Amino acid sequence: MKLQTCAVEKPWGRTDLDPAFGASPTQRIGEIWFQHPTLKDLPLLVKYIFTSDKLSVQVHPSDQEARDRGFENGKSECWYILKADEDARLGLGLKSPVSQDDLRSAAIDGSIEQLMDWRAVQAGDFFFVPAGTIHAIGAGITLLEIQQNSDITYRLFDYGRPRELHLEDGIAVSQRTPYAGQHVPNSSTSLDCILLDEAPFTVIRASSIESIPSSLTSHQRWIMPLRGTACSNAEEATAGECLLLQPDEDLILSSNAIVLVGIAGRI
Repeated sequence: MKLQTCAVEKPWGRTDLDPAFGASPTQRIGEIWFQHPTLKDLPLLVKYIFTSDKLSVQVHPSDQEARDRGFENGKSECWYILKADEDARLGLGLKSPVSQDDLRSAAIDGSIEQLMDWRAVQAGDFFFVPAGTIHAIGAGITLLEIQQNSDITYRLFDYGRPRELHLEDGIAVSQRTPYAGQHVPNSSTSLDCILLDEAPFTVIRASSIESIPSSLTSHQRWIMPLRGTACSNAEEATAGECLLLQPDEDLILSSNAIVLVGIAGRI
C-alpha cells in the first residue's frame, strides 16, 4: 500500500518544496514522514529531510542503551542524498578521539562544531549512521532517511536555538571517535547495488525487479522511487512517495525506474 505522508515543520526547514508534497509555501517544512494509517509499531521509518540551515549536533542510543533508559529500541539511520548545494556538508563523527570531559566542554561552548568531521556531499551519496555516531546535517540538502522507528534524539548543541539539550545522556551514548559507518560515494558503485546489508536494516538501489534479491520477497519492503514508478496491488508511487509491501506481494517497476528498497534486518 501507499503510505500516508505527514509534513513536519522545523526551524531549519524550507518553504520551497515541490508542490507534489502538498505542503503550504507558508510552512517551513523540515521533514515528510511516511506512515501507515493503523500500524504504528513498524520496525522502520522512512522520511524526506529538507534543510535551509544546520540541524542540531546530535546522537542516538543503541538498542541496549535505549532499553536501559526505558525505550523499546535505539536508532541507527542512513541517508541517501537527493540534492545538495555546492557547499553542502554533513558532520559525521569527530576528527580525532576526545574524552567525555572535553566533549562536554565543547558541547557547552559550541566548539563541538570544530571537533566534528564535516564532509562535502553530492546527489547519490549514501551514508550509514550507526547509533552512537555524533552527527549533524548541514544546510542546503535534500535527503531520504531510513531509520529504526524511534525518535530518541539527544541534542548536544543547537546553535543557540531555544530547545532542550541532553548533554548527560548524549555524552554517555556517544562514540567519541572518528566516523566508523559505511559511506558509498555516488561514483563508486553501479546503479544496481546493495548500499547496506548490516543490522538493523538493508538498503538496495535497483532499476529492475531482477536486480532486487529474490530473498527480499519474504520481508516487508519499503519501496521509495527516485525516478519512474513502482506499483503493487494497483497502487502506484512516484518520486516523493513510498510503498509498503507485505511479504510475497508483487512489485512492478516502470522501464525507467530507479528505487530504493529497504527491509528490517539483513538479506
